[in-house]
Amino acid sequence: MMPDKSFWKNKHVLITGHSGFKGSWLAFWLNEMGAKVTGVSLPPITEPNLFSLIHLDEYIDSNFIDIKNTELLTKLFVKKSPDIVFHLAAQPLVRASYKNPQETFNTNIMGTVNVLEAIRTCGSVKSVVIITTDKVYKNMEWAYPYRENDPLGGHDPYSASKAATEIVVSSYRDAFFQKSGIAIATARAGNVIGGGDWSEDRLIPDAIRAWETGTVLNIRSPQATRPWQHVLEPLTGYLSLARAIWNNKNLEGSYNFGPEPGTAATVKKVITYASKIYGRGKVIYTDDNTGPHEAGLLTLEIAKSASLLGISPKWSLTQAIDHTMNWYLQYFKGRVPRELCRAEIAHYENEL
Repeated sequence: MMPDKSFWKNKHVLITGHSGFKGSWLAFWLNEMGAKVTGVSLPPITEPNLFSLIHLDEYIDSNFIDIKNTELLTKLFVKKSPDIVFHLAAQPLVRASYKNPQETFNTNIMGTVNVLEAIRTCGSVKSVVIITTDKVYKNMEWAYPYRENDPLGGHDPYSASKAATEIVVSSYRDAFFQKSGIAIATARAGNVIGGGDWSEDRLIPDAIRAWETGTVLNIRSPQATRPWQHVLEPLTGYLSLARAIWNNKNLEGSYNFGPEPGTAATVKKVITYASKIYGRGKVIYTDDNTGPHEAGLLTLEIAKSASLLGISPKWSLTQAIDHTMNWYLQYFKGRVPRELCRAEIAHYENEL
């Protein structure tokens, strides 16, 4: 199922975290479909960054507001009166959460509470999708793919904060939104790759930084297995979910978005193929166990999304890596990033 452009045309959509990697792609895609997009986030924290490269602030209503600032956030919601809200703003990194656990919990839990309170106050919202993560599950390090009704948990502060966010959303749904007409869902996506990501401590961005400067990429957990997917896959899920619960509130709840469970791959497999496509790049595998704990094996069951939303993965792992690495290759050859993103979306929409 591709996003319904006629549905999104002229919809007032508010995105938190619009200056981040996934947020920028989502805001760009919605703008291309004719939605009236308002963004709320902190300024980009890397240089370069996709938000600036595609000049997103020239095409949408961009606002740099910390979601922990309840007053400013609520004023903006009331002023803009969005129809649909996508909440992506977060402290999104596992290792960073070990360094700053309090900030991670404040942003990911209380920031979400502030967004939900703003939604309650503004009175215009009908459909809400809260983005959490595949790491919300109590990880048992087994091959069994996690389903939406499996127990939540979190060893590290990031995962715990996102699991707590799921509980917060469930509480607001039951306590405040059940009779309000506001439909709310959470989306749990696997590891996302795609052109334009320069985030710290992520596999492909780390590789691009190393290979473009002629340095060696150090991989600390080569056998760690994740459900990798191209960024347009979960965004298709988010857009389809928002539309589905707009039309049918009974579909609200939690949804996994990822590749087929049997296609989850190791870090080593991904980076080996990525370096082949990129045409260069030295890698050292260390099996370094001195750092903070990270899950070794994680896969998602996506049957619910397929059954209720008609969502199924479109690009294989190799296709996802192909498109990702070619985006960077074209960028470094001087191609305009905005045109690269537009071409990527067109390719995704038109490919059978």
